[in-house]
Amino acid sequence: MSNPDLQVLLQLNQLRRDVAGHDFVWQVLALLLCLGLAYFLAHRWLRWRREQAEPARRLGQIGARLAFPLLASGLVGLVCILLKPFMAVSLLGLAWPLLAALALVRAVISTLRHSFSDARWLSQGERLISSLVWLWLVLYLTDLAPHVIEMFERVEFRVGKREFNLWMILSALTTIFFTVVTALWLSSMVENRLMGAEKLDGNLRLIGVRVVKAVLTVIALLLSLSLFGVDITALSVFTGALGVGLGIGLQKIAANYVAGFILLLERAIRIGNLVQVGADAGTISEITTRYTVIRSGNGVEAIVPNETMISSTVLNQTLTDRRQRLVTSVGVGYGSDVEAALQTLIDCALAQPRVLASPAPAAFLTQFADSSINLELGFWIADPENGKANILSAVNLEIWRRFKAQGIEIPFPQREIRVLSGG
Repeated sequence: MSNPDLQVLLQLNQLRRDVAGHDFVWQVLALLLCLGLAYFLAHRWLRWRREQAEPARRLGQIGARLAFPLLASGLVGLVCILLKPFMAVSLLGLAWPLLAALALVRAVISTLRHSFSDARWLSQGERLISSLVWLWLVLYLTDLAPHVIEMFERVEFRVGKREFNLWMILSALTTIFFTVVTALWLSSMVENRLMGAEKLDGNLRLIGVRVVKAVLTVIALLLSLSLFGVDITALSVFTGALGVGLGIGLQKIAANYVAGFILLLERAIRIGNLVQVGADAGTISEITTRYTVIRSGNGVEAIVPNETMISSTVLNQTLTDRRQRLVTSVGVGYGSDVEAALQTLIDCALAQPRVLASPAPAAFLTQFADSSINLELGFWIADPENGKANILSAVNLEIWRRFKAQGIEIPFPQREIRVLSGG
């Protein structure tokens, strides 16, 4: 009989002897007392954490999940040390590492939840992940893990010339999972650092995050496959086939991805810019590696491939200067005071808070038309993303009110018809 088998039998025999004796009752009572006290202290911790300010509340999120298992394992370990000289403590000695394992599992899961706050898969599979990890730690601490491994190794099958067993598959999946999660955790740390760098351009931060995440994920996959025993050089055939596929069938998709990186690197188009691409005009709300989202003023979002953004003419109205000049026209009668009307136009523009005082609004006489003298008012705004039709409407309404109050006529086309009687 091997040493692990002998140790398991000794632990089980010792626990069976304790169950038959009076000491087992005292161990159960001590264990229940420790668990109850740990639950009470953990509950008090949760209440105290909810009453704290936001920084302390965020700091205590991980500690709140660890409060019960840490307190319980600490109390059980202390009681085990105090009672060991006077009585058998096999139950307490078994409960202490199990509670410590539970604390370790919760610490890992809480750290992952803190690092991947937006990961839905982690919140949905947290219970399954923690249960599997805790079960394996229990098997390891009770020396039952070798028996489970041996049982899995007996389930064998062949793929081509290579033999596999269930334990190899489970080990490979576990290795791949933890290496990828570690890579994503490192990439989230890099993302937090890059997004916090306010001096760095937003497009560069975005492309840096994506490149780091992709590189770390690929490295994690290759590392896990090499640990599993897969020859990485065999992947050269796959990469060659992938290259042929990209060159033939996926060239449009590949072109969009390449164009996306060019857009992010050149910084000619940024999130928040007011652009027009063909018939699509609006504000850029999102730039991905494959497409760009343009949100129009009526709420419609146009998904434009990045290749189109590179190969077509893009009218970027806010590339280097967010200020824009708007123009409105109005006609006055030939009997009106044109100079007073021009000054009134300027005053109407300056009356609007969004109109800039510098460059100053300007009014011009543009044409002597058939029925009116046409005037033009030009003014500048610094926030075109807030709308242009609304500010033009406000200026036109102000012009209408002031012209009406000052008696300045806004004529409309008229036709005079003469009926001549026949001879």
